[in-house]
Amino acid sequence: MRVRTRVLACVAALVLSSAVPAAGASAQAGRPGDLVSAERSAFHPLPGQPTATRAWRIHYRSTSATGAPNVVSGTVIVPQDGRTGPRPLITYAVGTVGLGDSCAPSAGFPRGTTMEASLIQQLTWRGWAVVVTDYEGLGTPGEHTYTAGSSAGHAMLDAARAAIQLPEAGLGADTPVGIMGYSQGGQAAGWAAELHSSYAPELRVKGTAAGGVPARLAGLVPVHDGSYGSGLLFMAAAGQDAAYPELELDSYLNAAGKALIGLFRNNCVAVDTTVGSFKRISDLTVRNPLETPQWRARLAESDLGRTAPGHPVYLYHALADELIPYSQGTGLRADWCAGGAAVDWRTIVVGEHVSGVITESPRAADWLADRFAGKPVSGDC
Repeated sequence: MRVRTRVLACVAALVLSSAVPAAGASAQAGRPGDLVSAERSAFHPLPGQPTATRAWRIHYRSTSATGAPNVVSGTVIVPQDGRTGPRPLITYAVGTVGLGDSCAPSAGFPRGTTMEASLIQQLTWRGWAVVVTDYEGLGTPGEHTYTAGSSAGHAMLDAARAAIQLPEAGLGADTPVGIMGYSQGGQAAGWAAELHSSYAPELRVKGTAAGGVPARLAGLVPVHDGSYGSGLLFMAAAGQDAAYPELELDSYLNAAGKALIGLFRNNCVAVDTTVGSFKRISDLTVRNPLETPQWRARLAESDLGRTAPGHPVYLYHALADELIPYSQGTGLRADWCAGGAAVDWRTIVVGEHVSGVITESPRAADWLADRFAGKPVSGDC
């Protein structure tokens, strides 16, 4: 099954690479961020809800966690507000939606079923364009590389590049860019912030707003093993295995583990977390992969904090976060501050993981608005 999946992914990449690029796409094929294709779509936070926007589903070139070229899908959303001058662009990464292609944000926007769409709509109300990556393996053949940090960071930065290439979006090389995400999206945003200077320095990134960030994956294992959030742990294992096939997850799984991971690969987060809750690693494996050097090394590759972002960051975390402990956020803050980054830190005193993105999103957007307006920030390290 794994071999067949990889063959399908290769075939799809060849097909997409031969597609006729949208007008204005780079004439030099194969560069990260090149726009491969674009088609009209729709953006609805709720089924049928009007938003005064235009939307396009795009495919664009990016880079996997191992440095290989790939193709990722996403959605570009532009307000229809009569504005003719330049506008900011937010490259946005959603929190965990699942591993199946039907979970991709681009699949849900036309139907009004994508989580966080109401928060994205608040950004368009400000007159900002938004591009939302589907991440590697969601919306395109192959498996979703859930929690593989560099893959997600590449996908966010390349989504911004692709949106700027889309003529209908009305953006340009001088477009100011903001990076935004929470939870899985916070990890992606953190990686995009760390990679920006080396991977996409031409993007005029004014700031990154990231919340509920899983900065150290290994530190989350004891939190979720056997808890109601254990489904997330096994989803992460499947995502790491998709990013790094040499990990050979199936060789560690017993029959129950193979069945569960197989279910995860074709469903979305509500099903996955419900069915996967209160299970231990020992329930699903013949031996624990996390006790091997290969698995520990690959997990560590997704750790944040090694490179301080070269632009301002708004970092926030709920004190009572039950899924990603508060210490993950404070640790990342300390690492970035030690590297010289300008970090504005906020503790969400009341609330937990899910409520954190809802209550803090307007404040994070206000912070980005100040960066677009050129207001100075020194951070509070």
